[in-house]
Amino acid sequence: MQFDVPDKLIEDLANRIAEKLQGKTNGGPAGARLLTVEAAAEYIGRTKPGMDHLLSGGKIPTVRADRRVMIDVRDLDRWIEDNKTT
Repeated sequence: MQFDVPDKLIEDLANRIAEKLQGKTNGGPAGARLLTVEAAAEYIGRTKPGMDHLLSGGKIPTVRADRRVMIDVRDLDRWIEDNKTT
């Protein structure tokens, strides 16, 4: 059996998959540098309580504006690199 799928539908689906793979659904606008705590936890594959533990221990720096706590993607990438083992 063969299905006729409109090209527009395939293109939209491909774009959504590409955005997910590039991490553009990170709790902020596409390409955002600052992430929410929840989005940062997802970014590094931790739970929110696990992320809170890293933050309270000072292992990952935070950006604080008013009452909001945000995490810089560059700091998360640095943490990942620093914690790699061979």
